[in-house]
Amino acid sequence: MRISVLGAGPAGLYLAYLIKRRRPAAQVRVVEQNPAHATFGFGVVFSDRALDFLREDDPETYAAITPHMESWSDITLVHRNERIAIDGIGFAAVGRLTLLQLLQERARAVGVSMDFERPLRSLDELDDADLVVGADGVNSLVRKTFADAFGASLAYLANRFAWFGTTAVFDTLTQTFRHTPIGDFNAHHYRYAPGRSTFIVETDAATFARAGFDTMEEGDARALCEKIFAGALGDARLISNNSIWRRFPQVRNARWHHGKYVLIGDAAHTAHFSIGSGTRLAMEDAIALNRALAGSGDDVATALPAYENARRPIVGKIVSGADASARWYEDFAGHMALAPIDFAMAYVQRSGRIDLERLRKLSPKFVARYEASRP
Repeated sequence: MRISVLGAGPAGLYLAYLIKRRRPAAQVRVVEQNPAHATFGFGVVFSDRALDFLREDDPETYAAITPHMESWSDITLVHRNERIAIDGIGFAAVGRLTLLQLLQERARAVGVSMDFERPLRSLDELDDADLVVGADGVNSLVRKTFADAFGASLAYLANRFAWFGTTAVFDTLTQTFRHTPIGDFNAHHYRYAPGRSTFIVETDAATFARAGFDTMEEGDARALCEKIFAGALGDARLISNNSIWRRFPQVRNARWHHGKYVLIGDAAHTAHFSIGSGTRLAMEDAIALNRALAGSGDDVATALPAYENARRPIVGKIVSGADASARWYEDFAGHMALAPIDFAMAYVQRSGRIDLERLRKLSPKFVARYEASRP
């Protein structure tokens, strides 16, 4: 069996490893347009149980990654310079490049062929493959080639964000909200390695235009963000790595498979970064597709519908929560009119999946503080 996987992100690398480990005689090739060491961004965050979804089925990969992770059990909101801790909501993070390098090592160890720095102009170059997996992200060649067959759509949210790093270290995943004369900003920041943190700056479209970010040099934009978030950064500076301003892409597909072609990860669906589930969804897609292939004896015509039928309801629930979270962030400036404790409650309940009674069990200290603030 010949399998070509487009994209050497977490989804593509992990799928290639799983298939080759299970079926050593298969020809499994990963094709990636960028160099092996190239990546944008700094750290990636995992919500809830971090990599526990790997523990049972793949303890070796779990053991390889977890020593490199930073974790914490609370999150912190900073609004009007008041810090509010929300207990019991845990996250973990790891450097994106570290994660990719570890997954490359896992794939290489089982004999996966990895072809880096090879941009494809057409899927015709992969005609010899029995299965072609689009793990090639938001700009997926697989999805674009068969856009009508997949029922593909791509829309962008209005807010702008830029993904920086910093040497500032934070005790928890922290959300810092700032009102300034030019408009409102928020920063998502968390440590992902000793002495290293991700620092994502977000603002609404009106503030973005008023600040002149669209015509500003990257260094000047970074300096302005440092000034806005000086209280959070202390003496540390922001670090750029392709830290251009983006709008979050919402990728949707009515179908995830067409003939011998199938989509996984961001090529199939995106979940807003505010819920910390994108990388986990991608790796779980890989697990589900490998299971479907194994369950069908690697019969592609049977496996691809089975993969989608099993996976789509699970992804749908998570993406629905992510969309609700994204809508909250699209109007975060409006929510900032609330007092800090009320703002924090609105933040916690933004996805519509946590009511007060559930939150009382999950975050008893925060709820006690909230209820004590009531008249």
